[in-house]
Amino acid sequence: MDFYNWTKGPYPQARVFDAKIQHTLGWNLNPQDLVHIPEHWLSYPEPDKSLHLLLGMVYAFFFIAAIIGNGLVLWIFTTSKPLRTASNMFVVNLAFCDFVMMLKAPVFLYNSMHYGFATGHLGCQIFAGMGTISGIGAATTNAAIAYDRYTTITKPFDGKITRTKALIIIIFIWCYIIPWLALPLTEVWGRYVPEGFLTACTFDYLTRTFDNRLFVGTIFTFSYVMPMLMIIYYYSQIVSKVFSHEKALREQAKKMNVESLRANQQNSESAELRIAKAAITICFLFVASWTPYAVLALIGTFGDQTLLTPGVSMIPALNCKLVACIDPYIYAISHPKFRLELQKRMPWLAIKEKEISDSQSVTSQQTTTPSTAPA
Repeated sequence: MDFYNWTKGPYPQARVFDAKIQHTLGWNLNPQDLVHIPEHWLSYPEPDKSLHLLLGMVYAFFFIAAIIGNGLVLWIFTTSKPLRTASNMFVVNLAFCDFVMMLKAPVFLYNSMHYGFATGHLGCQIFAGMGTISGIGAATTNAAIAYDRYTTITKPFDGKITRTKALIIIIFIWCYIIPWLALPLTEVWGRYVPEGFLTACTFDYLTRTFDNRLFVGTIFTFSYVMPMLMIIYYYSQIVSKVFSHEKALREQAKKMNVESLRANQQNSESAELRIAKAAITICFLFVASWTPYAVLALIGTFGDQTLLTPGVSMIPALNCKLVACIDPYIYAISHPKFRLELQKRMPWLAIKEKEISDSQSVTSQQTTTPSTAPA
């Protein structure tokens, strides 16, 4: 049998043509599809069907979890008047990005059920394009949330972002996304190609031309390094500010020979710990979810490509999808007013949240991260 069997259609039945033959990836695709696949993947043996089905089950779980979690956030935050604040506009934007992240799952599921590149070049462009929107959108929105928290906590009197300013920042985020979506989509600079088991697609990080290497290096800098540095800087400043404030309170209390200037010392400690834990969690979540994929792309472009087997390349992609499921719980579900609204609309969830006053709400928002969708 020839290396590429162009006489057979891309149907699962064709794969049982000869059970004793170990086919390579893309063996049953036609020339029109093969031109869109990096040659690197075509040298690897075709994975077992069970691996396709296992990945499909994982994506199905992520799809359900992300759609429910982010769907609830979008519903509650857009229909509840008390939650329509400038800060929560970023939360809604992040929820939408995470929602889009998993809306592309049906393409992956269809490919997995057909054990390969079943949706063709069009499906690949849709999958990768939605990934660009959600990935870069979530990264930049996380940076905007960090900036909002930074100004609110470090400049409580004049640093609060207005709804107009929040809207301008969100418009800027979407304008920022457009070039990174349009350039590879039109193949003016970079391109979208299948990866791994040929069931997922992303930008081409394997073709080693000067233009492509420059594209990968540029998108790595502007969609990963810059948002990450902003997130780390703003949250580190928040933690520093909170700890400095708490230290000043303790020193003043010591001068006054009292245990604490707060009515409840336990709440004082919890506020300090809450800020530190929230900041560390968000920084860790962003780094842990996107760093593996960034490293994968850099290895493919500048490093040893033999390290990138189809199976290995699918793992970092799962990390990116996982964050879309976790974001709603890190941001929104930890928000007291969100839980209160959820309790009113879905009492069968048995959420026990007490009513809070406006002054308590302000304090809560200044000592916790904003609610949301996350990345």
